[in-house]
Amino acid sequence: MPDISDHDLPAPVLDRDGTKHKRDLAGACAAHAVHDGFTDLLYALLPVWQAEFGLSYAGLALIRVLYYGTMGALQVPGGRLVERISARAALALATLIAAGGYAVTLAPGGLPVLGLGLAIAGIGSSIQHPRASLLVTQAFGDRARGPLGVYNFAGDLGKAVLPALVALLLPLLSWRPVVGLVAALGVIAAGCLFVLIPGGNAAVPASAASARSGSRTDPDAGRGFALLLAIGALDTAPRMGFLLFLPFMIRDAGGGGGAVGTGLALLFVGGALGKGCCGWLGQRIGVIAGVAATETATALLMLASLLLPLPAMLVLLPLLGIVLNGTSSMLYGTVPELAPRGDTGRAFALFYTGVIVTGGAAPVAYGAIADAAGRLAGVGASALTAASIVPLVLALRPALARPRRP
Repeated sequence: MPDISDHDLPAPVLDRDGTKHKRDLAGACAAHAVHDGFTDLLYALLPVWQAEFGLSYAGLALIRVLYYGTMGALQVPGGRLVERISARAALALATLIAAGGYAVTLAPGGLPVLGLGLAIAGIGSSIQHPRASLLVTQAFGDRARGPLGVYNFAGDLGKAVLPALVALLLPLLSWRPVVGLVAALGVIAAGCLFVLIPGGNAAVPASAASARSGSRTDPDAGRGFALLLAIGALDTAPRMGFLLFLPFMIRDAGGGGGAVGTGLALLFVGGALGKGCCGWLGQRIGVIAGVAATETATALLMLASLLLPLPAMLVLLPLLGIVLNGTSSMLYGTVPELAPRGDTGRAFALFYTGVIVTGGAAPVAYGAIADAAGRLAGVGASALTAASIVPLVLALRPALARPRRP
């Protein structure tokens, strides 16, 4: 989830001991962890579904996009739909819908029912990101940047924990009981969110959360933002492609379900660290040089993972996670600088929606390449996509060099 710029937001009226705002942040973080975990635990289930339903790599990617693409496409309308509902009601409802989607996958009917359930779960998760980030922004006002960083990190913790837990349970249970436990966890989490988040967190119009200072003034700023959006989409694509293939790479290298869970956890933990490390890197050497460095490293480490034995691959995965996920922190921080007409709130919504939709669609293309030419070609295409970002980010330099509006 990208940060929302906190310029020009009103200072919050803090309660005497700060308890309400701490509960707001804790609730938003819990929702983010659960929903990001729900999204990425699918990677642990893909090999099982491939064996049961006889799916190709492209078919697996299509199954994945039913959740991921639905979540991305409905983010903006989902946020608008619940803008008049309290934060605790909206986030509890979102979590119940996501849990209900997983419960639907357990019903008889085979692959169509599985796809329907994942689409319903994606609808629930489409509400979480815009509503939870707005909750944190409302709670902390012009001091929201730090709390939003904590919120972002919580999502990565969910990505690290839930996929690993599912992968560890699959050797002991069939996938249906495991998914049933996931649905039950969602119901429990929804109840906890309703209790944890204080009432009275009414939404505000999106325009009130828009930051209009620091934007570019020239008429070509929209083209700079369009280029940034393309870079963000391409940055997401190889990450999703590599995650599609990673469980199978580990399995073919001799690893079982435990190794798959460990590998996913190592990659996601590295990704969480990358958000902080690469943000610092961007501050030290600049966005252009920082993105060029991380994308080059991503391409090289992806290719190296194909050649290494399992122990060395597992050692490599945290490093790959740092550069694979960390680039996004530098790109998100650039959105306010290139926001068309200074409308930072809308710019973030467009950027995040584009990134999610591309992330859902890209594995379909990589899966089709792997089906036609082998998994080596699929991973190679992912690495080539990462490398292609380098000339694009160099082309972004003129837009970032233009003066900002006072």
